[in-house]
Amino acid sequence: MAALATLLQKDISLAAEPHFKPTAKRVIYLFQSGAPSQLDLFDHKPKLKDLFAKELPDSIRRGQRLTGMTAKQESFPVAPTKYKFAQHGKSGAWLSSLLPHTAKVADDLCFIKTIHTEAINHDPAITFAQTGAQLAGRPSLGAWIAYGLGSVAEDLPAFVVLVSQGSGNPADQPLYDRLWGSGFLPSRYQGVKFRSQGDPVLFLSNPDGVSAASQRKLLDDLAELNRLKQEKTGDPEIATRTAQYEMAFRMQSSVPALTDLSKEPASTFELYGEDAKKPGTFAANCLLARRMAEKGVRFIQLYHRGWDQHVKLPKQIEAQCQDTDRASAALIADLKRRDLLKDTLVVWGGEFGRTVYCQGKLTAEDYGRDHHPRCFSVWMAGGGIKPGISHGETDDFSYNVAKDPVHVHDLNATILHCLGIDHTKLTFKYQGRYFRLTDVHGEVVKPILV
Repeated sequence: MAALATLLQKDISLAAEPHFKPTAKRVIYLFQSGAPSQLDLFDHKPKLKDLFAKELPDSIRRGQRLTGMTAKQESFPVAPTKYKFAQHGKSGAWLSSLLPHTAKVADDLCFIKTIHTEAINHDPAITFAQTGAQLAGRPSLGAWIAYGLGSVAEDLPAFVVLVSQGSGNPADQPLYDRLWGSGFLPSRYQGVKFRSQGDPVLFLSNPDGVSAASQRKLLDDLAELNRLKQEKTGDPEIATRTAQYEMAFRMQSSVPALTDLSKEPASTFELYGEDAKKPGTFAANCLLARRMAEKGVRFIQLYHRGWDQHVKLPKQIEAQCQDTDRASAALIADLKRRDLLKDTLVVWGGEFGRTVYCQGKLTAEDYGRDHHPRCFSVWMAGGGIKPGISHGETDDFSYNVAKDPVHVHDLNATILHCLGIDHTKLTFKYQGRYFRLTDVHGEVVKPILV
């Protein structure tokens, strides 16, 4: 137990040792799995209206690699968005009519229009966004942060994951647990997935006939056996196992209280919407994310599926925005009114964007879009990010970056920077090489920092 106490104290002390003074204490990452269309949400391109159904110029495509879904298309007709854009707030941010609630908090957001990636298919792109590599096996962003900064909460994990299914495309790409895994880092740093049905965490409740007192005695005896084994082998995973047993014991009290929304006032659900009362929805997960931020969870990862809209985009994206718009804006407003936004970094975005050309049949009311890694939009808020600005510009087709490109490695480097971490110094030696989240790349996007 003495060894365990030392181990836990080490984790807590790490929380006070960033590389430099941070502007954020925690991150809430609202990952929109499937790739939202920047053309229909954030990247206003009014000139496209006059180019409806006309062929996308080869000079714009520049021989871009195409996916298997559109590589054999004989025509690449321009598909302007059917949705109206307007400017909002003092910042004059352009937003689609699909996002009326996000528009209300536009002055709190920083829109980055020029995120780009090399990956063109979902699994490698999501894996790259979350781990810095297209091939599976590397530690996730949340695991790196838990490893670098340790935990603040003593009765909750440093890294928690919540997953919701969008109503836009129920058959969207699957999500794999490795996306929040620890890779070659010790397994104690992997994300803990909360479920929406039954116990939020598996085996949270004791079996019938097992009391808290008897479980405490069992864990004490088990810790002693693990201590003896670790003295013989020096295996760090044994210490991880002991620490996780203790964390699980404390979570048996903390998690039910955390996930019980019955004491939230009516004003909370007026803000987030009635969906926040339904476990497993994006709105409920956003509300839980705020509660976790209050309790000291370091990295809170939300995944919302359903954004892969190759066909029937208008019908599907409208449903997705119904899922996410109100809750995303509510989270910003809720954090702000609780004085938490100033040191909470919120990130909203997917793995890549969508093409300006139509996939499938194009009509004035219906169209689809293929994958587009060359430029897409992400917004950030709080935690040291300048509010009320847009960074970067794309060409008239939202097809290529025209000014101020931001690579996925740059985005991740900036997230770490807000937490007080120099991304070049957060490394782990594995198989003879020092690895880091940004590999040998990444530049902090300084113009968006306060």
